[in-house]
Amino acid sequence: MASEPSDTLALKILVAGGFGAGKTTLVGAVSEIRPLRTEERLTEAGQEVDDTGGVDHKTTTTVAMDFGRITIRAGLSLYLFGTPGQDRFWFLWDELSQGALGAVVLADTRRLQDSFPAVDYFEHRGIPFLVAVNCFPDARSYSAPDVAAALDLDPGTPVVLCDARERDSGKEVLVRLVEHAGRVHTARMLESVS
Repeated sequence: MASEPSDTLALKILVAGGFGAGKTTLVGAVSEIRPLRTEERLTEAGQEVDDTGGVDHKTTTTVAMDFGRITIRAGLSLYLFGTPGQDRFWFLWDELSQGALGAVVLADTRRLQDSFPAVDYFEHRGIPFLVAVNCFPDARSYSAPDVAAALDLDPGTPVVLCDARERDSGKEVLVRLVEHAGRVHTARMLESVS
């Protein structure tokens, strides 16, 4: 991997969410480098612990993380760390979240309840995040305010609609996250000096 020029700001972003929400797809769609993926085939042993309802077509799962990089503009690159979606891999989240500017919680409206743990995780740790609703073709459409209400998000937490397969859509999600995280961090700095 080529190193970043010294005048480039590199920010760490997490891509989190429930099992099968599209985290690996999003990282792969926007990454300008060949993404690192730790996908493994689902096995019979995992059937008792992994709920595949609603994502029956899924045959693999992330077992450590996904990693990609995207340059948003000259001088600003994002390092993307896709988290595994199942509870049994959550011990990795604490390590991955260290030093993160913010997070994307990727949501699937067919399994919206799977978004609650990621939302709770980032709220409790004070990590700025937004919810990106991955608009699957076979999923019922909901407006961003409806999703925000269903997830009981704090006021000001952005909700955006996206297609995790599309580079431009994923890039727009990341730009919105960086803008949101910048506002949150600025507000915190101003609070600390007053």
